[in-house]
Amino acid sequence: MSNSSIDNTDVVLIGAGIMSATLGTFLKELQPDLSIAMYERLGDCGQESSNSWNNAGTGHAANCEMNYTPQRADGSVDISEALEVNTEFDISRQLWAYLVRQGAIPDPRAFIHPCPHMSFVWGDENVAFLRTRFNEMSAHHCYHGMEFSDDPAQIAQWAPLIMEGRAPGEKVAATRIITGTDVDYGSLTHLLVAQLQARTGFAVHYNQQVVGLQREADGRWRVTVENNSDKSRQSVSAKFVFIGAGGDAIDLLQMSGIPEGRGFGGFPVSGIWLRCDVDAVSERHHAKVYGKAASGSPPMSVPHLDTRIIGGKKSLLFGPYAGFSTKFLKQGSLLDLFESITLSNITPLLDVAKDNLKLTEYLIGQVLQSPSHQFGVLKQFFPNAAPDDWAKAVAGQRVQIIKPDHRGGGALEFGTELVPAGDKSLVALLGASPGASTAAFIAVKVLEACFDDHLTDDGWLPALKRIIPTYGIDLKTDAQACARARAETAAVLKIDNI
Repeated sequence: MSNSSIDNTDVVLIGAGIMSATLGTFLKELQPDLSIAMYERLGDCGQESSNSWNNAGTGHAANCEMNYTPQRADGSVDISEALEVNTEFDISRQLWAYLVRQGAIPDPRAFIHPCPHMSFVWGDENVAFLRTRFNEMSAHHCYHGMEFSDDPAQIAQWAPLIMEGRAPGEKVAATRIITGTDVDYGSLTHLLVAQLQARTGFAVHYNQQVVGLQREADGRWRVTVENNSDKSRQSVSAKFVFIGAGGDAIDLLQMSGIPEGRGFGGFPVSGIWLRCDVDAVSERHHAKVYGKAASGSPPMSVPHLDTRIIGGKKSLLFGPYAGFSTKFLKQGSLLDLFESITLSNITPLLDVAKDNLKLTEYLIGQVLQSPSHQFGVLKQFFPNAAPDDWAKAVAGQRVQIIKPDHRGGGALEFGTELVPAGDKSLVALLGASPGASTAAFIAVKVLEACFDDHLTDDGWLPALKRIIPTYGIDLKTDAQACARARAETAAVLKIDNI
């Protein structure tokens, strides 16, 4: 095994998924002379959670995902989390529209398509919940244009497959918002990396596994990578390191040794889709239809019947059925979970295990499901589904955060978490949903956490406001700014607006 040292760089991005590609795009726009090196363990970008078939491509705007709108004890519905995610997606839209205007992305149809988002329920109690949810959401400007119906004929017009074959008289209800989208994050990742490669001072290195992260005497980071083919090693010295490596981020955070990362762990959740590529079926369904999550289930397992448009081909996905694997990446090792256990996180891990028995029971039940039982769940959404039209597909692997708490124990977090070093020289991104959809928002949070000294009027701030015109404006409270931003980005991205 040979070892070599290569030139210094300003920034190292670990992982070539949507997160690193988005942050790299921001940094290059804000300071074009930055030198950036991206390292990826696989042979191409966007192959794990960002891969087109490894996520639902919902473009999470919290339109249809009912896990973002929990019901309070008094029967009312809390939409505060939904509003946060909804306006975070606006940041992504503004970044993408900016890149289209600049010519960095030639055609938005390469990665985004208009697709209505629907929530669908059955049974008296669920219908009552959805009506209350609709009343709360439609009263807010962020959900302007949302529709509700408990009329089977109307719902059948919106999404015929979910109504055909259903028992007469069954109580059903749905909401719909036509401004939803289907986003191909795999294609978008490739577009972002390609436009970065066209710039001077950026290089992406594939088949390179990061095996060392050591702090140098001057505060820089020595990043050591190993070539997957010949096992040769080389290292680079960087001012700033972003760990955006999906499930691998836990291991890399531990490798860095920063005290802020002590106690963090991860709980892996795998998923299975049912996929339909039969044109006669997929052409009759144009929507993303989300149902209610099972009790104790993680957010990524909320059942949904999704229109997907990938490579110009329309397909349907149903699922995901949650499962359990000890891998932290789809192309990872079965030892990932065990190798992530350290003296600093074993107590939080055990604490979470004790407090989340329902989740464990749910995952075990999912793993033990037979194919016929899985198909039976699909038929609750699509009563006339034919088994021969559907094939099983493995979804991407997700790692939920186990976060240390003030008691010395831990808590299971279902969102995303940035863990920056105290000196702002390194930051790790942990977690899963809503993930890719809010990559631009997360990238801005990285800028605020680690480059705040550059966000000044004589620094990066003017350029950032050109990229994100609503930066510094709360779209949850400024209805005019929200409506203006959505109209402008919809026109550029060729998606629907109301």
